[in-house]
Amino acid sequence: MASRPLISAFLLLLLIGSVIHSSAAFHPIIRLPTERETATDSSSHGDDDDDGGLYCASWHLASEINNAGGWTQIPSRCLSYVKYYMTGKRYESDCEVIGNFSLAFASTVEMAPDGKDAWVFDIDEALLTNLPYYMDHGFGSEVFNESCWDEWVASAKAPAIPSSLKLYNALKQMGFKIFVLTGRSEHQRQDTSKNLELAGYTDWEGLILRGASDGGIPATVYKSERRSVLLNGGYRIHGSSGDQWSDLLGFAVAKRSFKLPNPMYYIG
Repeated sequence: MASRPLISAFLLLLLIGSVIHSSAAFHPIIRLPTERETATDSSSHGDDDDDGGLYCASWHLASEINNAGGWTQIPSRCLSYVKYYMTGKRYESDCEVIGNFSLAFASTVEMAPDGKDAWVFDIDEALLTNLPYYMDHGFGSEVFNESCWDEWVASAKAPAIPSSLKLYNALKQMGFKIFVLTGRSEHQRQDTSKNLELAGYTDWEGLILRGASDGGIPATVYKSERRSVLLNGGYRIHGSSGDQWSDLLGFAVAKRSFKLPNPMYYIG
């Protein structure tokens, strides 16, 4: 006959199992947002104890590591979160950390005397920040307007990202050849060059923009093809910096790629 301690232990296990089963029934692991949450969380700034903030922080992470795939606009409920992130200290801090990691890697490169050690930069949200433009256009919550964007580019007023400017100048001092590879169009070369110089970026080895024959080519393919030209020219691309995965993936990639944060838009 079983002893009383064994029977008590068995009954305790049954009770615990019943409680766990009952709890799981009322609180599933995957909980979709309700209409009430969607309506009330739109003002969230991303506090950890707020469901809306948690959702938007998780969405942000998913978009940065490319789990979200292609998307055209930020979730409407995350407008306040993105605004708070982009205009607060977190964005600046994240960019600075990435810049420091980039510089730490660059310092390990053994530079060759042939002057062919290279680093490739994207422009928008990588060297320059278009935050003044997106502050007037919903921080990515509005449908992209190409004519408005072209007017902004023509103004040549985008400021430098401070940590990127610091990295850019440090790489030049170390002897890297800098190539600026952008999805901007060739007809924007003069305005783009002017903006870069006004923001403090000078002495690049090459400024590469989309030509007429590049129309319709996906960003990943276009940028891979241009990097391939550099490699065929004898350059060694040690590092690549961009805010989109399409800046960094594909073929003819850098030895190390560094992605800057951008929760405002996605380019596939």
